[in-house]
Amino acid sequence: MNEHTLNDISVTARILGAVFYYSPEQVPDIITLLGSGEWVTDWHYGSMAQKQAIAAKMATIHRDDNETLNEAYQRLFIGPYALPSPPWGSVWLDKENVLFGGSTLQLREWMKENHIDIHLTQNEPEDHFGLLLMMVAWVAEHNPEKLSELLGQHIFPWGFLYLDKMQKQAHSPFYTSLAQLASLTLTGWQQLLNIEADKKLIYYHA
Repeated sequence: MNEHTLNDISVTARILGAVFYYSPEQVPDIITLLGSGEWVTDWHYGSMAQKQAIAAKMATIHRDDNETLNEAYQRLFIGPYALPSPPWGSVWLDKENVLFGGSTLQLREWMKENHIDIHLTQNEPEDHFGLLLMMVAWVAEHNPEKLSELLGQHIFPWGFLYLDKMQKQAHSPFYTSLAQLASLTLTGWQQLLNIEADKKLIYYHA
């Protein structure tokens, strides 16, 4: 992988990871960027038509009379009601659909083996989709030979299903579009790096 490719992966992973993980009021500059459409020509995953369609939907984020962006984030990532598409890997990969499941422990072991430490402000699972994407950015910058393992073992086995469900059930123009953009990007990484996802059983079917 050349430096340009790694930088491209890092930048796109950091942007997506931040918007999936943080509330809109915590990342206003990224929300503004995505809503402006200025990212389209520099985003190298997906066709121009696909990206322009996504950008057009994202541009409507301030014209949704039914729900603010912060309210949508609360509904999709926090609760209090059941989340339409849970963003934690172990909910999809553990028989009991629990947080801190076996797949989370496997991720922790992988992180330990590769000297990856993320500083969380509270006790929460490391396999949150947004956190994992930000981890992709860090690995691309500091340990790129491990990208295939992180993506193939810990993200791809459930990430595409998570994003597909998010697209179908988010009922938010912005977050539906965000899931579409993330899916295009993950597909681009997979093709670019020639990664085959580990085959794992999926237990979340709500």
